[in-house]
Amino acid sequence: MKFNTSQLKAIQHKNGPMLVLAGPGSGKTAVITHRTKYLIEECGINPLNILVITFTKAAATEMKQRFLRIMNQSHAPVSFGTFHSIFFTILKYAYNYSSANIISEEARLTFFRSIIAHLNIEIDDEKEFIASISNEISLVKGDMLSLDHYYSINCSEDIFKEIYTAYENKLRKENLIDFDDMLVFCYELLKERPDILSLWQKKFQYILIDEFQDINRVQYEIVKLLSLPENNLFIVGDDDQSIYRFRGAKPEIMLNFQKDYPDAKRVLLNINYRSSENIVKYAGRVIKNNKSRFEKDIEANRSVGPEPMIKTFKELQEENTEVITAIRHYHDQGIPYNEMAVLFRTSTGPRALVNKLMEFNIPFRMKDALPNIYEHWIAKNLLAYIKIALGSRDRNLFLQVANRPKRYLARDIFDSPTVDFEDLKGKFSDKEWMLDRILKFEYDLTMLQKMSPHAAIHYIRKGIGYEEYLSEYATFRRIKVEELLDILDELQESAKPFTTYEEWFEHITSYTVELQEQLRDRKQVNYNSVSLSTMHSSKGLEYTIVFIIDANEGITPHNKALSDADIEEERRMFYVAMTRAKQYLHIYSVKERYNKELSVSRFVGELLIDCADLKEQARIEHKSYGKGTIVKNTDGKLIIYFDKLHKERVLDINFCIGNHLIRVIEE
Repeated sequence: MKFNTSQLKAIQHKNGPMLVLAGPGSGKTAVITHRTKYLIEECGINPLNILVITFTKAAATEMKQRFLRIMNQSHAPVSFGTFHSIFFTILKYAYNYSSANIISEEARLTFFRSIIAHLNIEIDDEKEFIASISNEISLVKGDMLSLDHYYSINCSEDIFKEIYTAYENKLRKENLIDFDDMLVFCYELLKERPDILSLWQKKFQYILIDEFQDINRVQYEIVKLLSLPENNLFIVGDDDQSIYRFRGAKPEIMLNFQKDYPDAKRVLLNINYRSSENIVKYAGRVIKNNKSRFEKDIEANRSVGPEPMIKTFKELQEENTEVITAIRHYHDQGIPYNEMAVLFRTSTGPRALVNKLMEFNIPFRMKDALPNIYEHWIAKNLLAYIKIALGSRDRNLFLQVANRPKRYLARDIFDSPTVDFEDLKGKFSDKEWMLDRILKFEYDLTMLQKMSPHAAIHYIRKGIGYEEYLSEYATFRRIKVEELLDILDELQESAKPFTTYEEWFEHITSYTVELQEQLRDRKQVNYNSVSLSTMHSSKGLEYTIVFIIDANEGITPHNKALSDADIEEERRMFYVAMTRAKQYLHIYSVKERYNKELSVSRFVGELLIDCADLKEQARIEHKSYGKGTIVKNTDGKLIIYFDKLHKERVLDINFCIGNHLIRVIEE
């Protein structure tokens, strides 16, 4: 295998720390495996003293297999594993732990449900809440944070502390540990027991880490301990592809690596062997707008290729139709479906597209399980209202919506399997204000009986007051009410084509069956189909053709991204999505989604104009002010003299680029 100069420099590094900046498609896996081989065959390092760490079991397995292939399957007992597997091995030797001590996901879920019930916390989205709390506990442990001054992102501080403490107590009582404990306990063990630390330092004298940009605080602290005293630490990653801050990843650890290790050498793998020159160029334009990053000049090894195809559509339906048309066109040209991918910001993004793919019988597979919107708790609430309106008197349906919005109907009022409104009114015969609420409830259900599904959802939202309930709930859960209203918008839009409840229910059933089939098809590795994936899950993959859909403000970047660090993470995600493409890149946006106006993502503006071209004396054209000359570019501001105005204007660069207000012109 032939290597370029930068790759060889990394492969032939022997002692001391090294930082390898590996751009997209730059052959980092080959560098890691061949450097391991080099240490063994050229430097005489005992394979038993080499540790290669990855972030996933699949990556560790693939890395080991590739290593064995280049070693011609000869016996070389290098340790390949994830952070968790390696650190759990250390704990096993110290504490005699076994797999029986690791809490299962099912048991963890049971723990949380029990704690929530014991604390009498009423949660509507229990599954979502538990997932969010579980992730937050992982962040706290991974960042080694104290709860004393911790501000929860999911609920009040008191509730979070109670859940956290109860969860920890349950784990200790059952002699169980979770995956985060593997890291925390390992760190504490190595800090407190220098004798044990010394044993593992002698064992792992050369440490190589893949995807280093995704490391968290406690993982890094353990690695620093293990690599002492020689610090033969070889880290490989790309700060521009760090997209897991929500899981605790700290890209700043990589950015500050040379401060921690001043004698560390640095090498940039700057040749992209995957993407065409144009894709590399335009992706580079976007990512250079991030401030917290290593400067890189990435070059393409492939030909120029076509320009990215950027289009804005009036509405979602037009966008989806265009995606279908393009997929069919490429397939007719002989490009297989499995060389095409549709990428989106969140797993809920492609729901409307999925319906279209089904309609045209285009095979597709979900990289992530597509959440069934009809199984969302909000959808269940709407369906409960409608089923009660159609005559059902099932107690469980009433319990779902009795107090959404508040009607002050306690659970114990519904004391039989079916609900009778006359009986209900009888229980409140002495409370006129409660009778008014029940009568209004009855009236609302009568109104729903003969409505279309679309009209019914609108009435539940506005007439019954369900949106007010969601607003209160969002405040309690510390989430944006817009996130919940978006679910309502999507449900209402999906109901539009159906004139009767029966038609809508049939669609819900068939849609659910199709998703179940998709889940089954995901297990077929070689299934020739279009890949649908979130930007997160697309990392590490490549396709001849990539469609990035819904490139709009509020979607990418997501409306949750408020801080500069959040926006930079969103930009890295967009960069990752762009660099999955080998040859053809389509970036689509819409002007309107679920009756809401949207603007095109700022990232689209950034790829259309290179901020490096906005230099003094450059000629530009502004959408409102016309042609002008840049007088000065300083501190994120442009001072431009406009010809028609005969005066200067001071404009914000990011605002101008993000909103496509200016373009560089040649005269």
